[in-house]
Amino acid sequence: MTGDTIRVLLVDDQDLFREGVRIIVDAHDGMEVVATAKDGREAIGLVDKHEPDVVLMDIRMPELDGVEATKQILRQESSRHRNRPVRIIVLTTFDLDDRAATAIRHGASGFMLKDTTPTMLIDAIRTVHAGNAVLAPRDLSTLLDAQFVARAAPPEEFDALTAKERDVFDAVASGYSNSEVSAHLFMSESTVKTHVGAVLRKLGLRDRVQIVVFAYEHGII
Repeated sequence: MTGDTIRVLLVDDQDLFREGVRIIVDAHDGMEVVATAKDGREAIGLVDKHEPDVVLMDIRMPELDGVEATKQILRQESSRHRNRPVRIIVLTTFDLDDRAATAIRHGASGFMLKDTTPTMLIDAIRTVHAGNAVLAPRDLSTLLDAQFVARAAPPEEFDALTAKERDVFDAVASGYSNSEVSAHLFMSESTVKTHVGAVLRKLGLRDRVQIVVFAYEHGII
């Protein structure tokens, strides 16, 4: 295993599903399942031990479900200094699962159905490892719609964004990739990345997915 290998932790209470996904992931160059867990409580300890890059997290499990495990893993990470952040993809049997929406609000990078194809699963792992979402903002908005009746006003940190950072924020929240933001706002991709980083830092957000959640929570888009 090289330093560029994506380290994956697989969490699911079904032995057959875990083994099947392990085989799929390990068959691809550049990624490896470093550990598996049968419930959320076991997963929390394994994250500390193995420091995975990506966690595939079943949403419905005994002992501790995927929502609470996601919340605790990312809360622990925020209090520690890791060389690389951990990203979480929640896995669910049900489309538009309200628990998946809750997990995303707590910092998960997206969700996938458990009957997805192997190719889509591998692409999703690579996508979240790069800091992007595995579902479109419009789909995320559909997931979140039932959870927000009244939206809170943006915090004062939002007012601290510069005009260009606000333009980049709006574009990312609308689902634009860095290359699309670059073309839309007539700036280089490196400049876009710099502005995205500044937005995340000023608003205390983990990644681009959380920009979409923030915008939706506060009625900005």
